[in-house]
Amino acid sequence: MNGARAYDGTVLLYQSVEKRVTQLADCGEPAAVTGALAGLEKECLRVSPDGSISQAPHPRSLGSALTNPYITTDYSEALIEFITPPFLHSEQALSFLRDTQKFVYQNLDREILWATSMPCVLEGGANIPIAQYGSSNAGVMKSVYREGLGHRYGRVMQVIAGVHFNFSFATDLWPIFQTLLNDRRPQRDFIDASYMGLTRNLQRYGWLIPYLFGASPAVCKSFLGDKPTRLESFDASTYYEPYATSLRMGDIGYTNSKEKGVGIKANYNSLNAYVDSLTHAIETPSPIWEKIGVVVDGRYQQLNANILQIENEYYSTVRPKQVLRDMEKPTLALKNRGIQYIELRSLDVNAYDPLGVSEEQMKFLRAFMLFCLLQQSPPINVQEQREIDQNIGGAAHRGRDPQLYLLRQGREIGLRDWASEVCEAMQGVCELLDAGSNGSAYSRALQQQQAKIDDPQLTPSARMLAEMREQGEGFFHFAQRMSHQHRDFFSGIELPPEREKLFRDEAADSLQRQIAIEQADRVDFEHFLADYFAQH
Repeated sequence: MNGARAYDGTVLLYQSVEKRVTQLADCGEPAAVTGALAGLEKECLRVSPDGSISQAPHPRSLGSALTNPYITTDYSEALIEFITPPFLHSEQALSFLRDTQKFVYQNLDREILWATSMPCVLEGGANIPIAQYGSSNAGVMKSVYREGLGHRYGRVMQVIAGVHFNFSFATDLWPIFQTLLNDRRPQRDFIDASYMGLTRNLQRYGWLIPYLFGASPAVCKSFLGDKPTRLESFDASTYYEPYATSLRMGDIGYTNSKEKGVGIKANYNSLNAYVDSLTHAIETPSPIWEKIGVVVDGRYQQLNANILQIENEYYSTVRPKQVLRDMEKPTLALKNRGIQYIELRSLDVNAYDPLGVSEEQMKFLRAFMLFCLLQQSPPINVQEQREIDQNIGGAAHRGRDPQLYLLRQGREIGLRDWASEVCEAMQGVCELLDAGSNGSAYSRALQQQQAKIDDPQLTPSARMLAEMREQGEGFFHFAQRMSHQHRDFFSGIELPPEREKLFRDEAADSLQRQIAIEQADRVDFEHFLADYFAQH
């Protein structure tokens, strides 16, 4: 591997990656490196045959959205969320995701699943049905939270779909890695610090994800309604930006920084700093959100009038996560038990794959996670945070522009130059993973990404715009055509009997679990909320 390059004339930026790859290769424990777990969450709109957002409730045959671990809803009744368990192999996660979508299609009545991140044919936020989770306090809380999001940011922004990549390293890796670094902290402290370092690097290098995988360079004009925009007209029905990769990740998407006085930036320099920064936002009133009111005419408009209602309202490209126990607050789970996995949230739905994400993407992301762990990760200061924000916005709106320069420690660097540096530094990482899995899939996935850097026309965003021009179609007709192709794909495959039984049993059991939760409530919603937020 030859991934080290001069940085600011003195420091070899990727030297730590090279050194640590060599150390891990020499330790003779390949399973510790390759034994990471990865799972997927995919959001997907149910739409009517004409492409408009479905007004039908979440199908009961899919079970309870409150308690089904595999098929639920996100913001809207129409926004299905598919969730896979974490798997050792990418193929296993993709197989589970494929089967879940096949099962859902078997339970839809003429509806189709929208193939892209950006929705279309919107008739205003009032026609976006907010997700319902039953009459229990826990279910009502989820719906009220979504009501609050609608009042704060508008419902339209909430039905943008994405793919989340959930990742955790093998537990066997940590003592090996800690010994290599000669770190003497308690192991949990070391693991938390390592995951936070990885999280910072996912932000530093996060602009690479929309460049490589961004698939939302255009949007229906109906999405923006009458709002003024700097986007250009592609045709009578479509806005776009010529070099955009992911408008979803740009300034038309859902962020926490649009309104003066309510902006928030989480502190990723340690787990305690992260928890404290989110806790502050959850507990601090916002004068702007107070104008909405909490209970108006006997109806909850939002959970509270604080900067954030709950932790999940903080929109970020990456989150450190811990599995929750019942109605546990996420910050409390992190504080009590540390980080269990990392959630990367910046993937657009892949319109060119019926599953919404490909094996090539998963292989690259697994290697990218290991690269971000092995790469040095100093704290993020105010200047670097500004650079991170500017870089992700630049890549989203102008990622394929040959004149686009990103900022790195106050200096400009071309996006494609920096991207090639990262891919070169990842070569040894991919070779290490390939050696542990007896193949070359990781190196091939890296080569496919390097090809997109060498030729931006190979990126999904460029392919979409070129195809729209060739077909003489706007974004809606492109997305509709791909949605029908994907439906045909699922129509042509068989659902394994054991998977069908799993999903049917889980649907039935989840409905019973929802009933049990509703029957177990002993306090009214006001007291339930007070108890929830009083957790320490």
